Amino acid sequence: MGIEGVGARVARKEDKRFITGAGRYVDDMVVPGMKHAAFVRSPHAHAQIKKIDVKKAQAMPGVIGVLTGKELKADGIGNLICGWMIHSKDGSPMKMGAWSPLAFDRVRYVGDAVVVVVAETKGQARDAAEAVEITYKELKAVVDASKAMDKGAPQIHPEADNNLIFDWDIGNADETAAAFTKAAHVVKMDIINNRLVPNAMEPRAALGHYDKAEDHYTCWTTSQNPHVARLVMSAFYNVAPENKLRVIAPDVGGGFGSKIYIYPEEIVCLWASKKTGVPVKWVADRTESFLTDAHGRDHHTHAEMAFDKDHKILGLKVETKANLGAYMSLFSSATPTYLYATLLSGQYNIPAIHANVKAIYTNTAPVDAYRGAGRPEATFVMERMMETAARQFGVSPAELRRKNFVTSFPHQTPVIMCYDAGDYGTSLDAAMKASDYAGFAKRKTAAAKNGLLRGIGMSCYIEACGIAPSAAVGSLGAGVGLWESAEVRVNAVGTIEVLTGSHSHGQGHETTFAQLVNERFGVPLDSVSIVHGDTDKVQMGMGTYGSRSGAVGMSAVVKALDKVEAKAKKIAAHLLEADEGDIIIENGALKVAGTDKNVPWFQMALAAYTAHNLPGGMEPGLKETAFYDPSNFTFPAGCYICEVEVDPETGMTEIIQFVAADDFGNIINPMIVEGQVHGGLAQGIGQALLEGAHYDNSGQLLTASYMDYTMPRASDLPSFKVSTSNTPCPGNPLGIKGCGEAGAIGSPPAVINAITDAIGSNDLAMPASPSSVWAAIRATKH
Repeated sequence: MGIEGVGARVARKEDKRFITGAGRYVDDMVVPGMKHAAFVRSPHAHAQIKKIDVKKAQAMPGVIGVLTGKELKADGIGNLICGWMIHSKDGSPMKMGAWSPLAFDRVRYVGDAVVVVVAETKGQARDAAEAVEITYKELKAVVDASKAMDKGAPQIHPEADNNLIFDWDIGNADETAAAFTKAAHVVKMDIINNRLVPNAMEPRAALGHYDKAEDHYTCWTTSQNPHVARLVMSAFYNVAPENKLRVIAPDVGGGFGSKIYIYPEEIVCLWASKKTGVPVKWVADRTESFLTDAHGRDHHTHAEMAFDKDHKILGLKVETKANLGAYMSLFSSATPTYLYATLLSGQYNIPAIHANVKAIYTNTAPVDAYRGAGRPEATFVMERMMETAARQFGVSPAELRRKNFVTSFPHQTPVIMCYDAGDYGTSLDAAMKASDYAGFAKRKTAAAKNGLLRGIGMSCYIEACGIAPSAAVGSLGAGVGLWESAEVRVNAVGTIEVLTGSHSHGQGHETTFAQLVNERFGVPLDSVSIVHGDTDKVQMGMGTYGSRSGAVGMSAVVKALDKVEAKAKKIAAHLLEADEGDIIIENGALKVAGTDKNVPWFQMALAAYTAHNLPGGMEPGLKETAFYDPSNFTFPAGCYICEVEVDPETGMTEIIQFVAADDFGNIINPMIVEGQVHGGLAQGIGQALLEGAHYDNSGQLLTASYMDYTMPRASDLPSFKVSTSNTPCPGNPLGIKGCGEAGAIGSPPAVINAITDAIGSNDLAMPASPSSVWAAIRATKH
């Protein structure tokens, strides 16, 4: 292992520009002649658009154009789509309602874009937007997914009767029913996964530029997958031909899933640039982000688990209503289905599972994948059920889990997934030791003397990430493949460029990808450049989401490095007059094993490009490309233990300690992995204690600012204890698993299990605010 190679705790090389303010984000981009856009958005959750009068706005100072949905449609711009086809259990396809980038006949949620104003300055654009006069006929709205299917509920899309998008099943209903008939114990729960707003530090932004001379479009955008954005905007939205559209995602200040999708604003800015003849830039303010960024979670679930007399799980039944909001976002259909229900086996050997998911339209912001994407929802169901079962049975929560762990691999679950490798008992043991689980009773007694309620909760999560293989997801309805690409260019002086289809927006790719190169060739990290986020520079790629950059993106890099290494050794063997099989690469040189004969890396690279002395028939240059499509998902897993103290007089909860024991397979950079876990834990704890998006009955978002939507602060979080074990993933050349979402997946149930343990009540939903905890304590006393 080199000092900068795989396994080293190398400081992130990209951080220098970030902490010195030298990062370049979309809002930093300035194009000659650039103007600014402001959107007129619906103030109603559901209404018909009767009339749009733009005359006053057009006459305002600095206004260049005021554009409507009718003009957009007249120019042939298509509707936004969902890219993963789901079929209901009766075989019928999902009911995808029309979503125009600018609404022209009906609005379906507060924030729906109706008109765009382009003006010289941002202030002028906003002033003119306020002068647009729109006459609406307000319609009845519905925000609760359960009520949206009731008789008499407003019909949101004509395509979806009773607002039902699909009614989907997985597993075997008959086998599961048979398992319940044999059960000695049945545990039942109603469980809510609360709606969340992603709140990346950088709001969404887009800059569209149509170059008339070149008949070419460029879009700078806050995207996690620019190539998919280009593909969808050209193939489905008819914004521009793919060969005439360049999409650039520069530095991106956080995404968490919310920047995977194509939103109306990117489409409209490109279209408006051609329409007005000027580059058009839009940057969301924070209220727009709250209103229009894709929200996360929002599941209502009824679950039942059957156990035999020895507390072994026999079967699981799950019924979930998933609120997808007013429109189907790009990946929304996959989140409550193949990213959720396929993980309902958890870490446990469950012989029979049946799950039903109903996806439903409401007059709320569209809901899509948010950090963890279905896996946190599944884990919350499973781990609340397991903790509750242990309490009902009067047994140790740890031992009930251990008794039901999968221990033999590979393990085929009843819900598609085949777990390839794992050691769940080791993570459980590590977490229990680090948390001094055995000493909890003493700490509980000591807290009680101080008038505080102390509780401990556990969560054993598993996730499926590195989403692939492409043939498998294609058979399940995915609209694109989920492979990744890489190109490794060795320049004539020996420096190396790695071009990757993965996109970095905080994950540290510029460091970890360079560590792979250092490990292989011994070149210093500073001589390695990682290029991403530009469709004109990087060949087609699939972006970053679902913890796939390591398992899939790095594996593509490894395949390209293999090809570079093979050619480099051929060149070195020729230069050194040695057998190719005797060439080894160490410390930046190619050597003949067992001798002192060597050629420095840069000299070999120069020879490749001067081409004065190459093996016969060899092409000059040293540049290789690879595509990697994995054979399976990867399955990170772990055990989290949370310990809390609750003040019964106020309902205030303090997390006293939080322990995370994860299995991520082989690790490239432990420091970056720890940072990823810390960030995920902060978001998961935020969901458990503080965060929740709420609408009133008319569809107005009540939590549209940080005055009302409570984000976790440093004072809400403990100093985390994190550790890792390692069962290498057999499905990729690096043996690595994803780590980016784990913290957000495993932490919410650990927190809620700890609080419910402290207060002696199982009836507690997220977020466990002081008022809700206080009410639960009072309800328990009575």
